[in-house]
Amino acid sequence: MRVKDVMTTEIVSVSPQERIADAIRLMVHSHVSGLPVIDTAGKLVGVLSEGDLLRRIEIGTTKKAHWLEYLFRPGHLAELYKQTHGRKVEEIMSTDISSIDQSSPLESAVSLMEKRRIKRLPVMDGDRLVGIITRADVIRALGSLAAEAYEEPPTSDAEIRSRILSETEHQSWAPKRTIEVDVKDGIVHLRGALTDERQRDALKVLVENVQGVREIHDHLIWIDPTGATVLQSREEAARAREEIRRVT
Repeated sequence: MRVKDVMTTEIVSVSPQERIADAIRLMVHSHVSGLPVIDTAGKLVGVLSEGDLLRRIEIGTTKKAHWLEYLFRPGHLAELYKQTHGRKVEEIMSTDISSIDQSSPLESAVSLMEKRRIKRLPVMDGDRLVGIITRADVIRALGSLAAEAYEEPPTSDAEIRSRILSETEHQSWAPKRTIEVDVKDGIVHLRGALTDERQRDALKVLVENVQGVREIHDHLIWIDPTGATVLQSREEAARAREEIRRVT
């Protein structure tokens, strides 16, 4: 999947000379958390985001400077003053812009958002802004694809088992030689031994992602690598308690 398949093409932008108050009203009215800043030549020159507006003199959220900054970092304090008191978009917008090409893989956009800790990326076609991709756009795409996956036709028990074993073989963390998989009417039973409890939940997730699985029953035991301790699954432990209760 490419960025262009997911991005929003209806761009709500603002000019560098726009007043902060007007830009905020536009963000609120348009239900967006950030605005690309476009100059008169149509060039992307910055981004105004919620983060740029958190520290403002009007709401009393400006940071108090340490006394050493007054002595050794006057330029930094001047920059902070501009950020907290500026009246025009160009005075407080972020100019260190991260953008992505519309033909880039979606994974590249997600990695860049994670690396820069940002919620949106301007999408470019050369030097031209053609869209915006946000975390919300990615989630919407995920929701659509996840729904499609669950709408696939039922799968035979043999195919379900084959897919589970195949996926297990591809996972370096999976206990390939110590588990058994049985499938009947879409109900999967996992048996065998684990050496790390974290493998249990990961295996359940692996099985849940196989089309046609209706239920999962966990009969796996955890064995301490030293051999000193053996623990049942929560399902098996609950069944044992129920048996004891029934007998007594």
